[in-house]
Amino acid sequence: MTAQRDADYSEYVKARLPALRRLALLLCQDRHRADDLVQQAVIKVYMHWARASAADNIDAYVNAILVREFLHERRSGWTRRVSVTDQLPEAPILTSDRDGLLDLQAAVATLPRGQRAALVLRYYCDLNIDQTAAALGCSTGTVKSQTAKAIAALRSRLDGDAAVTAAGSHEPAQVRRRAGKGPHSA
Repeated sequence: MTAQRDADYSEYVKARLPALRRLALLLCQDRHRADDLVQQAVIKVYMHWARASAADNIDAYVNAILVREFLHERRSGWTRRVSVTDQLPEAPILTSDRDGLLDLQAAVATLPRGQRAALVLRYYCDLNIDQTAAALGCSTGTVKSQTAKAIAALRSRLDGDAAVTAAGSHEPAQVRRRAGKGPHSA
């Protein structure tokens, strides 16, 4: 690369690094893995800087690289053999409902990688369905179904947790309903 292209690349990465780290953290739920993911994505961006800098929306292009790296990492054998941690990341909390945020983070962490990626791109990166499909390399129908399934799973998980908390019980909400609280009880 020429000195100017290197300078342009460095300036772009320096400006976008915090946002890339946040996106990676949302995807993989672990700070160390997020940093590794960002590093891999930034390397790919450097290798393809001419194409990236010529893109209509460079941020969307780089976000797509990051998401694809995340999906590729999850498919590789390494993640099946090594589990880094099962702890939630220590993120600064900017809300008064800390418990609700922790519940949401835990629920998002349980989603399959495709559903999590679809949610992050649609609602965190604010991409439309077509842009999300392009970033994930799938059809718009897949984006719609993955997003709908993810939202339904989150609602189910969070509503179940809320029902357990409200009832003061440690039983799952579905068990309580079947145990005489539903419309088919005698």
